[in-house]
Amino acid sequence: MASVGNSCFGSVFVAPLENDVFFKKIKKSPCNFLMGFNNSSKSNKIYCGLPENPTSSRPSISKNTVEEYNAAMKKMMRNPYEYHHDLGMNYTLITDDLIVGSQPQKPEDIDHLKEEENVAYILNLQQDTDVEYWGVDLQSIIKRCKELGIRHMRRPAKDFDPDSLRNGLPKAVSSLEWAISEGKGKVYVHCTAGLGRAPAVAIAYMYWFLGMNLNAAYDELTSKRPCGPNKRAIRGATYDLTKTDPWKEPFESLPEYAFENLADWERNLIRDRVCWFLTGSHAIKSSTSLIKAMQQRVGTGDRWRINFWAMLDAGRLSSILVIFFNLPCAIIYYLA
Repeated sequence: MASVGNSCFGSVFVAPLENDVFFKKIKKSPCNFLMGFNNSSKSNKIYCGLPENPTSSRPSISKNTVEEYNAAMKKMMRNPYEYHHDLGMNYTLITDDLIVGSQPQKPEDIDHLKEEENVAYILNLQQDTDVEYWGVDLQSIIKRCKELGIRHMRRPAKDFDPDSLRNGLPKAVSSLEWAISEGKGKVYVHCTAGLGRAPAVAIAYMYWFLGMNLNAAYDELTSKRPCGPNKRAIRGATYDLTKTDPWKEPFESLPEYAFENLADWERNLIRDRVCWFLTGSHAIKSSTSLIKAMQQRVGTGDRWRINFWAMLDAGRLSSILVIFFNLPCAIIYYLA
């Protein structure tokens, strides 16, 4: 696992009772300093997106808005961490290819990620309501991504909702694994604060694809970026992906330590099923688009033949094989 490089932690606070030294240093200077953790010999270089003229480039967010969000986060996630929107985007380098952070707030944040961190992919876990709540112009951010050649992906999950996170983890990790495997640059995974959904996706990826057990992956990430992602949601998603028997004992009745580690066959099964979310859906969409295009040129009487031969055309045989071998697993997964 890579050591921490250029990481940003300017707007993530730990409650004073948790770490007095860390809290006091941040209050003195939110940017451009090295901060030390009491439990680590490493230092993290801080980056935060404070503009030269804050009022001109960021929508005004009331103090009550921030306080309400942090109160909800502490209540629902039961952790002491806070998000400070006014200090700008913040992030932490987790591995050589993976960055976890808070939401980009303006197009200039995208320029920073491209120029300073060589980010080639952004995985956004926010819902539209999250973006609207903070007054962020998402379309301008997506537009800037396109201009810079950054692939912007969305896998929305409801904030402070473990069940939504559990259900969304397989698809989110599928997108993350694909982006990392492309090898074109770093992947920036973010939610709103970068303290719940985004680190959970990163931990699940480390657990399922990097051969780590859940506790090791969790400790690895939180030692670099103090946060409180929902471990039970990750365990639940792991249970869902390894479930092959519809009558298997319900996850809710299992002990707290269940699915904190995996046998080799379970990890291989998870990887196959997670990858199917991307390859299988792309194959179906691609084949369906081709069929529709060809059907427009012929009468209805010939359409049944096109539905078969179009799948074979233009190298679609691989798509058929992907669907044929993975569809039964997907059906079992969704029905279970």
